[in-house]
Amino acid sequence: MKCDYFSGSYRAGDVRFLLKPIQVDNTPVSIKETLIQSGQKHYSEMLTHEKLPTEEYLSLYKQALAENQALMARHVIALAGKIIATRPHGITLVSLARAGTPVGVLLKRVFEQQFNVDVEHYSISIIRDIGIDTNALLHILERHDPKSLVFVDGWTGKGVISKQLEVSLAEFFQHHRIRVRPELYVLADLCGTAYISASREDYLIPSSILNSTVSGLVSRSVIDKKQLSESDFHGCFYYKDYLEYDLSCEFVDSIMIKVNDIMRSEPLSVNLSEPVEALHKQELRHTSKKFLAWISENYNIVNPNLIKPGIGESTRVLLRREADLLLIRERNDDAVRHLIYLAEHKKVEIHYYPNLPYRATALIKEH
Repeated sequence: MKCDYFSGSYRAGDVRFLLKPIQVDNTPVSIKETLIQSGQKHYSEMLTHEKLPTEEYLSLYKQALAENQALMARHVIALAGKIIATRPHGITLVSLARAGTPVGVLLKRVFEQQFNVDVEHYSISIIRDIGIDTNALLHILERHDPKSLVFVDGWTGKGVISKQLEVSLAEFFQHHRIRVRPELYVLADLCGTAYISASREDYLIPSSILNSTVSGLVSRSVIDKKQLSESDFHGCFYYKDYLEYDLSCEFVDSIMIKVNDIMRSEPLSVNLSEPVEALHKQELRHTSKKFLAWISENYNIVNPNLIKPGIGESTRVLLRREADLLLIRERNDDAVRHLIYLAEHKKVEIHYYPNLPYRATALIKEH
């Protein structure tokens, strides 16, 4: 398969996006929601073009980065340690575009700079209900041992992508007779569906605040059969006009400064106690299931796809979807300042619940 490597706005060695840049028309959010919820189009067939963040919102991002970069650095180090422990015969990073991409870039840097381990990092598409990009996966497997693959994402919300990864790789085995472990590695596992996580807390991962300007100027995955052949990778829109405002490399560099400080001053400590991991996962799954049932009952929501738990997922809704409500645990929580800002500017009602299991949850407006 012919492949022209594409790194977005990252340095060429940081990542190889196995995505095909294409032209994508702008679909306004309200029209997109109607088409998605009526079943006329899948969300991956449309894109609402991103706007650059305002100066005020950018200042919230910078504040969040200053307050959370040390914690994120610790979690990246911990995740790197756990990956080394579970992949003793080689590591190939496969981040899930695009929330997983900055995490993959950071892990690659940590492996090379702190562990003296040279790894390849690919970023590929996985889409709910459609699955993983089989062409991208085959491309990787032509070059790397299936046992070396490590799927990386930023966080879990309800576990949809974890389950999609499992289904996709089971189907992949049926068609290609190549077994790839459906193991997802994340910074924060809110619902207990990741294989390995650095944290179970719903904390503010700074890269979740922005869209493409912190993710290599790459959009989420797009499927357009008119522009993509059966042998192509999934598509994306490349926001090259935003290059002047891009923060992708700056973000990675700022986290790496903290990583280097931590690694100089503290020994690496990694806890790989599987029984504890299993117990925590069970608790997280129970909490998630109970919470989704409560939301569905209290807000009369039939479609679980309209419920987005956690800071990261809530941010995505307020940036890219048509939000109906924002639920917040604590009004004065610094980690949700940007969510309250977005909700107020978009005139989205906010409900405060001190007993929420997550710091935030967004509900998509039903059409």
